[in-house]
Amino acid sequence: MSATSPTAPWRFWPRSLAGRTALVLLLALTAVQAAGLTIHALDRVDLQRFAQAREISARSISAWRTVILAPADRRGQMLAELELPQGLEATLDEKPLARLDQPPVPPPIARMLRLEQLISGSPRFRPREVLTSWGERGPLFFVSLRLPSGEWLNLRITLPPPRPWHSETFLIAFFAMTLAAGLLINWAVRRLTRPVRLLAEAAERLGRDVNAPPMPERGPTEVAKAAHAFNTMAERIRRFVGDRTQMLAAIGHDLRTPITRLRLRAEFMDDDEQRRKMLADLDEMEAMVAATLAFARDDSTGEPTVALDLAALCRTVLDEAADARPDLAEAIGYRGPERLVVQARPVALKRALANLVGNALAYGGAARLALTGPEAPGGPGAGVVRLAVEDEGPGIPDDQLEAVFQPFRRLEASRNRETGGTGLGLPIARNIFRAHGGDVVLRNREGGGLLALATLPG
Repeated sequence: MSATSPTAPWRFWPRSLAGRTALVLLLALTAVQAAGLTIHALDRVDLQRFAQAREISARSISAWRTVILAPADRRGQMLAELELPQGLEATLDEKPLARLDQPPVPPPIARMLRLEQLISGSPRFRPREVLTSWGERGPLFFVSLRLPSGEWLNLRITLPPPRPWHSETFLIAFFAMTLAAGLLINWAVRRLTRPVRLLAEAAERLGRDVNAPPMPERGPTEVAKAAHAFNTMAERIRRFVGDRTQMLAAIGHDLRTPITRLRLRAEFMDDDEQRRKMLADLDEMEAMVAATLAFARDDSTGEPTVALDLAALCRTVLDEAADARPDLAEAIGYRGPERLVVQARPVALKRALANLVGNALAYGGAARLALTGPEAPGGPGAGVVRLAVEDEGPGIPDDQLEAVFQPFRRLEASRNRETGGTGLGLPIARNIFRAHGGDVVLRNREGGGLLALATLPG
């Protein structure tokens, strides 16, 4: 598995810095909110328990006093008419519900229910005997108080389950707060990471065009310093390229004069064979000087970008190659759409395509160009236009597929000086495609021959 392919646990991990920062902050905020609400809920449970126990205790005392003060024949009726809270049942029975063989009420629960108030008090209302126990399955408590008449007031106390999230709008409010916080985090993170995105875009523009406009030096101190450092670097690169171009132009200009003198002297040589060889060497030197100057100047960077029918340009380059090499016209072909519009520099792109097709014809004896448009979003070729130029030559050793893109690099095993090449065709083509935001790579075909694969933004 490649380093860029996400594994299953990280499938939903954002790729951008802003997305990752926003997701981490949102998860942290959600965790903090959940922890805070949990603490609030636990406190609320304790408060609810205390309120329930207080009400049940007060009503239990009220029921005991009512039974004590009521006439003997009306005790049951008055007890039935009492309005008791949820979780409390009071009955007047001959036997107690609480038994000594049942577990007693734990002290914390007894204190919470304030059962001591039932036992204490004035002698008039003090029960003769009190039995307390609680059920082994759930929070069910029994309190049995013996009346002076011998009857028992039995209290069944069941604490209702706590409701920490009893509010119907709680979840709505929680999600609304989380959504509002998420939108605020997303806005803040994108605003904070915007300088990083602008820096990346400026670096990409500089890679395509050394004369790209500078970055605005505004914003926070760190951002302004980074923009200033980037602009300083870009200016140094432009100055270096300009100095190199001026130096090579001066060398080329100075070389043209001695080449011209040598050409004139060669015309007066008596030996025809020597004159022909000398003139051929001078032609090659002049071609190398011209190619070197063109490679150094890279005039394509000054050409404006326009909407271009790439399919028509490919057919034009192939037609011109067939006219120049009629003996190989049958080995020249095009496969692709009838029309494909891209944003490009026409002259520069035509030069790059001509170099690729010319190399294929010169060293492979064929040039079959296949043009493929960009795929739908989400695919491996989304937003990328592909141009594949195939030949039928011997190919290139795998360890030399990248080395041939170095200036003046020629492989003697597959190329000879009689072809007139200077070793700058592929470097110039790669520079042009990279200036457009694409690239050129070479691959050996399985059935023999070489494949030059060029890409452009769709």
